[in-house]
Formats: sequence, C-alpha cells, structure tokens
Amino acid sequence: MAGGVTQTEYWNGEVGVRWARSQAVLDAMFVPLTEALFARAPLAPGDRVLDIGCGAGATTLEAARRIGPGGAVTGADISAPLLAVARSRVAAEAPGAAPVVFVEADVEQADLGHFENALSRFGVMFFSDSGRAFANLRRMLKPGGRLTFLCWRPLSENLWVSVPRDAVLPLLPEIPPPPQPDTPGPFRFADADPLVALLRGAGFASVTCDALDRDIVLGQGETDAAATATATHVSLDLGPNSHLVREAAPDLRMQAEAAVTEVLRRHAQGGTVSLRAACWLVQAG
Repeated sequence: MAGGVTQTEYWNGEVGVRWARSQAVLDAMFVPLTEALFARAPLAPGDRVLDIGCGAGATTLEAARRIGPGGAVTGADISAPLLAVARSRVAAEAPGAAPVVFVEADVEQADLGHFENALSRFGVMFFSDSGRAFANLRRMLKPGGRLTFLCWRPLSENLWVSVPRDAVLPLLPEIPPPPQPDTPGPFRFADADPLVALLRGAGFASVTCDALDRDIVLGQGETDAAATATATHVSLDLGPNSHLVREAAPDLRMQAEAAVTEVLRRHAQGGTVSLRAACWLVQAG
C-alpha cells in the first residue's frame, strides 16, 4: 500500500468506492468459496453471528437467512462505501431472515457484543495487529463459540491472480517489492503454520486449517470476448493486481489491458472465464 496509507483510508477512498460499485461482480465470483465457508460454519437457528470485514454484506445476509428470525447478525467493516451498499440490500431481504445490523468498526479493537459464531470471507488479513485482533475476537465469542474464515494461500497457487500478474510484470519499469512479513494484505496468511500458532496464541485451543481449491468465475458474457473483458476489469481494477497499474501512465495501462486480455482469452469457454482459487478454510474455538 503506497504512501503509508492506513487500511481505513484505503477502504474509504477510491478503492472502497470501486468495490462498492462492483459488488454484484465480486459476489458472483466468490460464490463457490462462500458456499464452502457456510458448509463449514456451524450456524444454528437463534445464533448471534458476527461477520468480520463484511464488505457489501453478501455473507452477512446469507448468515441471516440461515439462522432465521430468532437470531441476530452483526456485519462489521471499516469501509463506509461498502457498508452503504450493504445497508441498502437489507430491505430486499425475504421474510424469515434474522435481523441484521451493519456497523462501521475495526474488529481489532471494537467491542461488538458476544456471539456464538464469528465468520469472515477474506476479511481477517488486513488488521494492523493480527494477534490483538484474534484475541479480541476470542473475547467476543461465547463459551463454545467458533470462528470460521477463509484466507488466501500463496499467490503462486492462486491462478486467478498469478496468470494476469505474470502478463503485467514484464511491462513494468520495475518489479514491485514483495510485502513485508506480517503486514496487512491478501496473502498475509499464505503459510498455515504461523497462522495456526497465531490463533492458538490468541486463546483458541482448537484450530483446523484445511486447503480449499475452487475454480472461480472472473467474467461471464454472451460471448467469450465479453467474458474476457469483464475478467480483465476484475483482474486490473478489483483484485490483488490492481495496485500494479493503479497509477500507471495511460500507454502502460493500455499495454497491460491488452496483455491481460490476451492471456485470459485462453481461459474463456462458453462465455465464461474461470481460474483456480486456493484458500485456507480455517476454524478455531
């Protein structure tokens, strides 16, 4: 993250606005991973559930549907633009869902209540102090409560990132340095062993960390060309590669778009561009 920008500034700035506008695309892309998350999360009717880094609310609303009107769900995020989208979606919920509250809060230090379950779809990798954040989450879980979340395995195993990234890197005047260890970012917990140790150090006695691989859809359209155009937008404007060209000159941006379009076109079939995503599905209690 450039220029010492904080996570709060980052997700409340242009990036947060861009993600909010693309909520439907991102939700559709993550469907197979969301399904795996909820297949593991032990939600029960009447539970109180915390959704960490809830973004535009897709996972919060899904939790509300699953636990029914006797429970309650709190969605927490630091991004006002994403929370605005999340709140706008509550009115469209079908009867029978649990009541939902969205709060603008940093789960690293906020006290949001007590919960039977906490869950997160790629929202736990951005805390400034992960140990403090997980310890705070442990305090908010009731006895017997469970934390279930998804985080990314190494970049090299995530073809949806590495394939377009490899197309862009030769065009750049210099290769961006790798992120510093234990700093906020999507691949912070790529190595499972330190993550398990971190959770145990935060007070979780039982921790499981299972590899999860799914093909995810980066783009769909009536034609392969339309699907590839959407996938290129996702790769360069929304995903972990977006920082590579965010401040690039127009000619470099055009070259990057052309290179990514060409490489993703090879993965288009039947109006869909799909590539492999590699995650850890983590549960701690």
